[in-house]
Amino acid sequence: MEERLQKVLSQAGVSSRRAAEKMIAAGRISVNGIVVTEPGTKADPQKDEIRVDGKLISCERERIYILLHKPQGVLTTLSDPQGRPIVTDLIEGIAERVFPVGRLDYDSEGLLILTNDGEFSQRLQHPRYRIPKTYRVKVGGRLLKGGLQSLERGIELADGRFTPTDVFLEKTNRGSSWLRITITDGRNRVIRRAFETIGHPVVRLVRVAVADVVLGSLREGSWRMLTPREVERLLVLASGRPEKNCLDIHFKINNSRRK
Repeated sequence: MEERLQKVLSQAGVSSRRAAEKMIAAGRISVNGIVVTEPGTKADPQKDEIRVDGKLISCERERIYILLHKPQGVLTTLSDPQGRPIVTDLIEGIAERVFPVGRLDYDSEGLLILTNDGEFSQRLQHPRYRIPKTYRVKVGGRLLKGGLQSLERGIELADGRFTPTDVFLEKTNRGSSWLRITITDGRNRVIRRAFETIGHPVVRLVRVAVADVVLGSLREGSWRMLTPREVERLLVLASGRPEKNCLDIHFKINNSRRK
């Protein structure tokens, strides 16, 4: 069946749809020997010969979903001109090209998903689906009740208001405080900027969960495959259905497999 070329490239794990559009516009894609530059072009991945930079792509591949415990000081990218460590340096024994789903800052650590499934990546990052992400945050100074209430009410930032879904003060002392915060906001460095605004700069930021997929006891720099149930759960959440329906569907799917 014919699909838009950028969707075909995304599903083949070549890139995200947005990146595929840029590749098409740059003349890097050919279909049946003809260079394509129009993003609206359609192709049938089962019948057409699709090449990227002259290399034939295959749409028949194993889909891979990896959970990595990213350390601090590692870039969430596939290359770096300065030669700094990148996340794929930590993934050994995987022949398929994988790429990170979203960002995790150079100075941040914790749960990062990598995949070769462009459609999966696209849906998880789409702001419409508001996939929750949970972090443990260490900030400088003793966070008092007023600061916590400011976070709960929302913080005005230069690019708009930031309101966490949930925030909980785990412990505090004179020199620092630890909190657990859940957000659906995908803006760059939004947690760091929010705490900076209330006078408590972030000292350490660890992502511990994406939806109900948790980092657990996975050691820093280590990785594992997501379980089929975890992948299925994320896909259901990114379907745009209400949370209650997502839970019901997930329950029914798994019960049907036990029969």
